[in-house]
Amino acid sequence: MAISFPTLCFYLFSAILVLSGLRVVTARNPVHAVLFLVLSFFTAGMIWMLLQAEFLAIAVVLIYIGAVMVLFLFVVMMLDINIDKLRQGFWRYLPVGLVVSGIMVSEMAMVLNGPYFQLKALPAPQAVDPAYSNTQDLARVIFTDYAYPFELASLILLVGMLAAVVLTHRKREGTKHVEPSTQIRVKAADRLVIHSIPAEKDEVAAPAEQVTGDNK
Repeated sequence: MAISFPTLCFYLFSAILVLSGLRVVTARNPVHAVLFLVLSFFTAGMIWMLLQAEFLAIAVVLIYIGAVMVLFLFVVMMLDINIDKLRQGFWRYLPVGLVVSGIMVSEMAMVLNGPYFQLKALPAPQAVDPAYSNTQDLARVIFTDYAYPFELASLILLVGMLAAVVLTHRKREGTKHVEPSTQIRVKAADRLVIHSIPAEKDEVAAPAEQVTGDNK
């Protein structure tokens, strides 16, 4: 049975995605783990490209790889992470991880098994016009039928971002800071003070001749 080129690419990208995902978990160096995660996202974008979802593929590459993962990489490289402390309790939770991994592998095997889910009965996707833009249709659906859920999701992300800032913010003693409300209420009379200091005359030094005569 001949395998088509898209099918071959799918299996190749899937194998790379699975292996890179395993290396994200098993890599001892956090920097290497982040780099493998970048590879995982890039491979997932290639799979989206095979599914003719160009917008999602570009979004994965630009947003997750170009912004989020680069930021993660910089943070991991700047932090002094104790690897031995992170590895504590690894063997204790290994059986639970193996059980969860086995369930996930079983589910993926069942999905890939076409006769089990009768995938052959599903119609093949219709060929689209080369001028067709799925990005335009996706934007139309998001901002018309799902406008309110889309805005609600953005608000939830904003609340999560603010919550992360509030939870990680700690007051430090001895730091100098200025309250913006105090700066706004300030007046010129509170900042500028004029003092009247009376002038004092210095004692005039005696002439040199008088001083010489007194010494005699």
